[in-house]
Amino acid sequence: MTITAIAVNPASPQEFTVIHPQISAPTDYDLLVEVKAVSINPVDTKVRANLIKNGLEQPRILGWDASIRIASVGSKVSGFSIGDEVWYAGDITRPGSNSTQQLIDSRIVSRKPKSMNWAQAAAMPLTTLTAWEGLFERLKVQDADADKTLLIIGGAGGVGSLAISLAALNSKVKVIATASNKSSAQWCLERGADLTVDWHDLKSGLAEHNIKQVDYIFCLNDTDGHWAAISDLIAPQGQICTIVENSHPLDQSALKMKSAALHWEFMYTRSMFNTPDIAEQGKILHQVAVLVDEGKLQGTLSDTLQGFSIENLEKAHNKVAEGRMRGKMVIEF
Repeated sequence: MTITAIAVNPASPQEFTVIHPQISAPTDYDLLVEVKAVSINPVDTKVRANLIKNGLEQPRILGWDASIRIASVGSKVSGFSIGDEVWYAGDITRPGSNSTQQLIDSRIVSRKPKSMNWAQAAAMPLTTLTAWEGLFERLKVQDADADKTLLIIGGAGGVGSLAISLAALNSKVKVIATASNKSSAQWCLERGADLTVDWHDLKSGLAEHNIKQVDYIFCLNDTDGHWAAISDLIAPQGQICTIVENSHPLDQSALKMKSAALHWEFMYTRSMFNTPDIAEQGKILHQVAVLVDEGKLQGTLSDTLQGFSIENLEKAHNKVAEGRMRGKMVIEF
């Protein structure tokens, strides 16, 4: 079978090009899979922007969020069979999912929710893992008492939407989400937020509800722009987690005085460094699939493009790069 992939073109990095890579049979923990749908995330546009800026020598296949069917399994794979329908969030060190077939590590895979179609499933893995790891492994909100508060900055985005729902399901904290308009605010409330505030002026928005400080902050966009408010709002001994790299040095003097902690969440850490607990990502995705099939967790798909083509990939990248996505955009093959 001829494999078709869409890659960043090394001759002209601002353009995509169609290539036909050769893929060997899977070995060890790898699966050879047929990609059915792929989601576009901010990481796609960021990696592409870096490639445009710095150049590249070989075509680079992006795309790290997919729903897939297993075509072949490696010798160390357990728990999966040919034909299984699975989902995963990818490994940024390997060729991505913008390809009709690819090799992936079975340890960061789980069966997709039975109640979801290919497009719905492709929208969730990367954002789900980011939200889960940020909330429960970095901030540990599941251990907090009911009088504690969690502020999610970027509540209507892909990660924020799931962070709201997961925090509401698996913790006692009061969930406060930022939103930019009434429609986004309603989106957040429908997913379990107790309260929404306008992100343009966080301190004033919270003050209107007699909230002067919060115990946990999960920052999902513009760390630099929100840093002054984050530093002021975090409670003494509070916990901050961000997924957005800063462009400028962050003044942490306020955090030092408050003994507040700053965590970074990078969903690819486990696969990038082949950590001893790499299989945790497969286990998390399995738990989430169960929650979806039990009707306890909503999907975040907001837009589907039909057909795997350069035109659709460009359209999706342009939409995500605007930074105003509500939910997720998926290309169905």
